[in-house]
Amino acid sequence: MYRRYPYRDHRNPHSVPFADYGPGPLAIDIDQATEQNNTFRTALWTGNHLQVTLMSINVGENIGLERHPALDQFLRIEQGEGLVKMGYTQDNLSFQARVTDDYAIIVPAGLWHNVINTGNRPLKLYSIYAPPQHPRGTVHRTRADAMAAEHD
Repeated sequence: MYRRYPYRDHRNPHSVPFADYGPGPLAIDIDQATEQNNTFRTALWTGNHLQVTLMSINVGENIGLERHPALDQFLRIEQGEGLVKMGYTQDNLSFQARVTDDYAIIVPAGLWHNVINTGNRPLKLYSIYAPPQHPRGTVHRTRADAMAAEHD
């Protein structure tokens, strides 16, 4: 199927139904979709070379210290406040920056990194992986679900 456009609920024209719309073409209000998302991680679009996920990090939680040896990652904060840490080893995260609405975070392949919600509301962000990091259609409702999936 070539055409893939998100269905809009006529009762709430600003709602975005969550699904993995890849690999078809998609035009979407990414700010709105990101702010509306309430799952820890939902794959919004997965193609052969790129993936977009939406994330909502609860107050006091974090993404989890991780490293992607063979992919670059772009994250953009749409709502909330956080602290990003990066480094070449997991016990020396020498790069640290406070981030808030409209900040972009670029994570080069091979760097250990984490994003921590330091605010008083969920941290809403989207992440772009190149190449994709998660299976098409991934939905992790909570951080615990994501951690369990990574250890399966």
